[in-house]
Amino acid sequence: MIREIIKIDEALCDGCGICVPACAEGALQIIDGKARLISDLFCDGLGACIAECPQGAITIERREAEPYNESVVMETIVKGGVNVIKAHLKHLRDHKEFELFAQAIDYLNDHKIPVPSIEENNISESVQHACPGSAQKTFSANDEALDGTRPSQLTHWPIQMHLINPVAAHFRNSDLLLAADCCAFSYGDFHKDFLKNKTLAIACPKLDSNKQIYLDKLITLISVSKIKSITVLVMEVPCCSGLVNLVSQARDYSEQEIPINITVIGISGNQIKNVSI
Repeated sequence: MIREIIKIDEALCDGCGICVPACAEGALQIIDGKARLISDLFCDGLGACIAECPQGAITIERREAEPYNESVVMETIVKGGVNVIKAHLKHLRDHKEFELFAQAIDYLNDHKIPVPSIEENNISESVQHACPGSAQKTFSANDEALDGTRPSQLTHWPIQMHLINPVAAHFRNSDLLLAADCCAFSYGDFHKDFLKNKTLAIACPKLDSNKQIYLDKLITLISVSKIKSITVLVMEVPCCSGLVNLVSQARDYSEQEIPINITVIGISGNQIKNVSI
């Protein structure tokens, strides 16, 4: 097939080897003092190595080449350990190669290899290592409570945006409820009216730090986990609009036309606005 793939100018290449670690897919090796493309199967043609070459010896060309094979690449990637897996996933995500990203996640899940978080300055990763209470769990919602109380509709844990894994199985093809922290305390029928039959993530757009992580996770939820819709539940206070903006940005970046439904809760606990964007 004809596709984009890297080309190495041997006259310019001095064999420094800087390009080799820059290729998370393992497509490059130094052989006989020169950088070599060892297999068309490994090169995704995205050119992460180009910027690292101090001699300008690497370019992109269109030519007949074997199709890039994510499963074959992952067989090599996983041998390099968690940091290599992270670098590869981030490389695919940053280049909007969401189908390949999903194939890589499927490979990890099929081989029972933990999926690492790729967010910068990731809070969830450090907290999860320190706190057993942040371990990922999936369970069934309760249809009815034995003691007559209203049943919980929660189906998974954790739920805080810094802690969730956006490629967890429970998010796949689900309808997501993204709720500002205060909503569940302000609206009495939160579980019955909003959470039932949805997955959940919660956040505070005013007090939470590093919202770039939230944007990255929303992009992954839309593009990789293929969530079907997002319901954004916010309070009427101005700072809550930040959550709506993040969801809108994530959809624009992902270029996926999923429906976004926004409900605004008043500080007295009533629904005051419903709109779709």
